[in-house]
Amino acid sequence: MKLESITLTNFRNYHQLSLSFSSSVNVFLGENAQGKTNLLEAIYVLAMAKSHRTPHDKELIKWDSDYGKIEGRLMKRNRSIPLELIISKKGKKAKVNHLEQSKLSHYVGMCNVVIFAPEDLNLVKGSPGLRRRFIDMEIGQIKPIYIHELSQYQKILQQRNALLKDLSTKRSSMTAMLDILTEQLIELAAQITIRRFQFIESLRGWAKKVHASISRGMEDLDIAYISSTPNVLENMELSKLKEEFVKGFQTVREREIQRGMTLIGPHRDDLQFEINHRDVQTYGSQGQQRTTALSLKLAEIELINQEIGEYPLLLLDDVLSELDDFRQTHLLETFKQKVQTFVTTTNVDGLDADVINQATSFIVRNGEVVSQTQD
Repeated sequence: MKLESITLTNFRNYHQLSLSFSSSVNVFLGENAQGKTNLLEAIYVLAMAKSHRTPHDKELIKWDSDYGKIEGRLMKRNRSIPLELIISKKGKKAKVNHLEQSKLSHYVGMCNVVIFAPEDLNLVKGSPGLRRRFIDMEIGQIKPIYIHELSQYQKILQQRNALLKDLSTKRSSMTAMLDILTEQLIELAAQITIRRFQFIESLRGWAKKVHASISRGMEDLDIAYISSTPNVLENMELSKLKEEFVKGFQTVREREIQRGMTLIGPHRDDLQFEINHRDVQTYGSQGQQRTTALSLKLAEIELINQEIGEYPLLLLDDVLSELDDFRQTHLLETFKQKVQTFVTTTNVDGLDADVINQATSFIVRNGEVVSQTQD
């Protein structure tokens, strides 16, 4: 798939902007704080209907405006598809082929993206929340129904935590309601766990191949999904999984009431990375941690292609300067010729000469694209 063009209205620091893109490499060049990352973010929001930088949609709207709008034209399976996303104080409206979508989950997945930003280098050594977010965003692109399941899980989790807090302070004695919420949570927890486990198993295979190549065959990368609930990963059959969740919640019930929070479930799960059977998070060097993060991102590209039959867009936000020449070469070689790529950078010194020669470059200054060059 290729993004042919984008039009921004009242998005971040852009009042009005229209750009047409190369089908190979597009470089946004400029000093810091000029609006380069905002352009990459706009592409991401057009695809995912949410930002990778902020959970607050109001921050995406230009400060003196009531709404923001992103329009794009996507070439997918030899069809040109117009996409539109309007962001306002009332919420978001999404259109495909000029038809408004009743749910955002019907919209997400039309355009697939993989983003690699400096914060992604912390994917391995950062908090479990970062890794769960990584899993959730990627599964949501491939299986949009997952977004709905996760949203329902989070709503019930919030209700359950509120009730547990009341029970812990003796403000409530509604243990029957706790049973009902637990049952509802287990239904969704089991489905989410299966989808995550299957995703990680597929990603694992690709990541192994990529990492072996980057490490010149010297390192074997393994990825494991770590559940907060005992025994749930021993059998991925839905009914068996639910039984293990029932046992798990029965075991922690009194502790949950004492602490006023839900102690097990997908919201507390994590990933574990091992290189040559050693935990990368604990024992890996910074270079190994960064290579693992890079392997995950490159594996993501291949997995999406495997699942949907097309390569996603690749967004590289000022990340090349964080990688050494060898890792840069692997990243650049991966997307060359097959993945439409968008790069932000303050200078082109670190970029491969062949890539620059093929690229369309946009000079960004003070929230405006002041020039465009195409070789």
